[in-house]
Amino acid sequence: GQAVGGGGWLTGLADMLAAGGPVVGLLLAMSVVALAIVLVKLWQFRIAGLGQRGHSSAALVRLRAGDPREALTVAAGSRNPVAQAVARAIVGRQRGLPDPIVREEALRYGGDVLEELRSYLRPLEVIASLAPLLGLFGTVLGMIGAFQQLEAAGNQVNPAVLSGGIWEALLTTAVGLAVAIPAVAALNWLERVVE
Repeated sequence: GQAVGGGGWLTGLADMLAAGGPVVGLLLAMSVVALAIVLVKLWQFRIAGLGQRGHSSAALVRLRAGDPREALTVAAGSRNPVAQAVARAIVGRQRGLPDPIVREEALRYGGDVLEELRSYLRPLEVIASLAPLLGLFGTVLGMIGAFQQLEAAGNQVNPAVLSGGIWEALLTTAVGLAVAIPAVAALNWLERVVE
């Protein structure tokens, strides 16, 4: 029968943890951490205005047209880091600073922003790399257990003993891949947005 309410998925999760053991528990914890990192990065990117790409181009168009004041207004009015770097460069030029100093300040600001935007991408990369390996480790441990049960059965070999142990062992590989695939996809997308 079908479980009533929201308890069905909890029962399924408890069954998966019981079948896969501590490796599945670790993989599920890694998936929660990966999801938290992705959500924090999406929030950070939204706050930083990474989707607002037109302001920097519009500011440069106005600057080239000879209207630095309007260019500064457009660039400074955006939260986008590229637009903010353009605004800093315009302010430096208005103050009469030499071009190398203006360029250095814009690059320093850009470097600081990039470092902040890349924060927590390394842990997501580690999760994406380790999840399939942990899944494989769980499979190897499960296969060892299945063959130990087979050996203990002696002459009374029951194929159900071996097949039950094998599906439990393969469960960890499936969970490891289920954690790694979305983590890799999210990591690649986040890195592309930062670039």
